[in-house]
Amino acid sequence: MGLPAYQRVILKLSGEALAGEQGFGIDQCVLESIALQIKEVLEQGVQIAVVVGGGNIWRGAPAGQRGMDRATADYMGMLATVINALALQDALERQSVDTRVQTALEMQQVAEPYIRRRAIRHLEKGRVVIFAGGTGNPYFSTDTTAALRAAEIEAEVILLAKGKVDAVYDADPLQHPGANRFAELSYLEVIKQGLRVMDSTAASLCMDNQIKLVVFGLNPGNIKKAIMGEKIGTVIRGG
Repeated sequence: MGLPAYQRVILKLSGEALAGEQGFGIDQCVLESIALQIKEVLEQGVQIAVVVGGGNIWRGAPAGQRGMDRATADYMGMLATVINALALQDALERQSVDTRVQTALEMQQVAEPYIRRRAIRHLEKGRVVIFAGGTGNPYFSTDTTAALRAAEIEAEVILLAKGKVDAVYDADPLQHPGANRFAELSYLEVIKQGLRVMDSTAASLCMDNQIKLVVFGLNPGNIKKAIMGEKIGTVIRGG
């Protein structure tokens, strides 16, 4: 078995991925599969931080479009990410993986506040760090959170695990079976072509900080494959 391609990574999990086939809430089987995959790569000596979305529970932007105050809707979404983070922490610790949840919104009874140096120290000690609460600010997605945290902790790559698609396509493959699949892209191509990989703020942040992105489907074994550098999904890099 070869050596891991990366030593410090950000794993971005969408809320939809945690919902599994049921489409809403948290699928315990999916959660346990993710925990086992994380444990497997952690045992390879890889430092792993996780950013979780909250779309399986609440989405701020659509609620804002329907008339709710957008800032309020986004704060509700941040709370949804904390629920997912605590669920993932529980699943990891049941696999004997030492885990810390850090939130951008202060809630000391359930998690640590996000402190960059403390997060890095946890990673160096072999703990999984789960970043919840987004950036702590409305109008920013959890994709932007992943890009920001990756830059802050000097992660080598963001692993963007999708629940329903296995790569980046030029159209939604669920609605357009003939959509073209990309093996590699640049961030400029993502932004210019309006590909819905992540929002433009997150893509720009990754581009400016030269953070590599691997987009793949959240199937059993794929997290390890991505970390070992195997060719899966779509790789995005450069300008």
